[in-house]
Order: sequence, then structure tokens, then C-alpha cells
Amino acid sequence: MDRLQAMETYVRVIEAGSFKKAADTMHVLPSTVTRTIKELESHLGARLLNRTTRALSMTDAGLRYYDSCKAILSDVRVAESMVAQETGTLQGAIRVGTTPSLAKNFLIPALPSFRERYPGITLDFQLDDATVDIIQRGLDCVIRAGEPSPSRLVARRIGEFHWYVCASPNYLQSHGEPTTLDALKQHVAVGYIHSQTGRSTRWIFQQGTNVVTMPMSEHVSVDDTDAYVAAGVAGLGLIRVASYMVRQHIADGRLVRLLADIEAPPEPVSILYPHSRHLAPTIRAFIDWCSEIMGNAASDW
Repeated sequence: MDRLQAMETYVRVIEAGSFKKAADTMHVLPSTVTRTIKELESHLGARLLNRTTRALSMTDAGLRYYDSCKAILSDVRVAESMVAQETGTLQGAIRVGTTPSLAKNFLIPALPSFRERYPGITLDFQLDDATVDIIQRGLDCVIRAGEPSPSRLVARRIGEFHWYVCASPNYLQSHGEPTTLDALKQHVAVGYIHSQTGRSTRWIFQQGTNVVTMPMSEHVSVDDTDAYVAAGVAGLGLIRVASYMVRQHIADGRLVRLLADIEAPPEPVSILYPHSRHLAPTIRAFIDWCSEIMGNAASDW
């Protein structure tokens, strides 16, 4: 039995939540995964998993072994990456979680420069607007907008963007243009459903040292950023949206920016990753690159 491979298989099973899903990610048969776990338990002389027809759960020994496997496998990857770094060629795979809008507007367009700089690093992007469990999904890092919630993850701020209030010319022709915060009460907004709360996100503005939250009437709500912008372009209501998502729409005349003289608190963008005694050079290189491209794009946000 290849013990490192067995450890990797065990970690994949835990993070995937089933033998079949783990087998799919490893491109092997489920029977191969089952056999490996049985051999591993036999070698250790302990049951690692409680199996039912519906779910898997770790035993106490399995939980401790999982934590140890993660640390060992991380050290192996770091050792391999450090050797590659000394030879001038970083190699490895990185799994990144982020939102479709950040990927489409920043990461994907800039990827040619990353590939040119690090041809030995492969990237697997998992795109989702919803907050995900980085450990459960087996991700190396996630890139998210908003103030990070307290967690065991390391959070490094790599940029920030501003909020724009916009509407289509057709909407403004029918409903008029709000010029004050108080005037927003007479208008309809498109709602954007927050993945964590299940409720529409709040509209927040800054007046001097005061932060003001404006309640908005809504007739249509969505939970996807592209659909949200499309609803604004279609004239279904006002939208409050990340500046980088609508600059081209504004330039092309499909949207009009409103209340430009009223500030909103900037929204931070951070990259989060698990604590580790040694951060793999490949992941560090990706984090530094993200900080670089986000910093270069700051003037366009």
C-alpha cells in the first residue's frame, strides 16, 4: 500500500463526502477508493469512518488522522514546491474558490500573464456567489468581497471597490432621477438576495461620519450578479452594484450612474487560506499575483 496515496485518498473522501465523489475527483473506480480505505484501516488497526447508506462520518480516531494527513500532505507539497522553486520552476495544482464576477472581470482576463510567469502551475477555479467551506470543498484559497467573518482562515486584503447606484435610461424617463438619498424612497430597486442571509442586501451610504442604511422597495429579486445587472439594464429598477461590473454599461449608455456625489463605504476584497506552518510557494505565488493585479486595477474600480 502506498501510504501517501492512501492518505490522499482518505482526505479526498472526507472532503468530497462520499466514496463515489472522491473517486470522481481522482478519476478512479469507487471500488478502488473503498479498497484503499479498508487497507488503510487494516494497516492502522482502527476504524476511521462510520458508514451508513446515507452519509459518512469520521470517528474520533478518523478526525485526528484526517488533521494529521492534511498537515503531512501539505508539508509534502511544500517540500516539492521548494525544490521546484530552487530550480526556477514552480509546479503544482491550486484550487481556487471565487465569485463569477471577480473571475470574469479580473482573474480570467489576467491569467495569460500568470501562465507566462508560472507555466508549471495549474489552476482549478470553483465559481460560486455563495460562501463556501474552504476545507470541505478541498480549496487552497478563496477570493471574496466584503469584510471577512472571524474564522480560522488567514485573510489578506488584496483590493477594494466602490458601489455605484445605477438605472437604465428607460427607467429614468418613466420615473425620474433621484438626486438625494431621501428621494430613493420614491423609487423601486432590484433586490439582490444574499447567499448567507437569504434576504436582500442593504443599501448603505456614508454622509460625513454617519453611515446610513436605506430601505428600498423591490418588485423583482435575483441571486446572481449577472442577472442583477441585466435586470437594471432592462429597466426593472435601480441597482446598487460593484463599479467594475457596470463601467462598460455606463460608457455604452445602457446604464446611468446616479448619486455620484454621495459616497458609499468601499467594499474590501480579500484572499483567504488555511493556517499552515509553511505556505506552499505555489500558493504564495498565486496570492502575490492576485494582490498585484487587483492593485493595478484599483484605479479602474
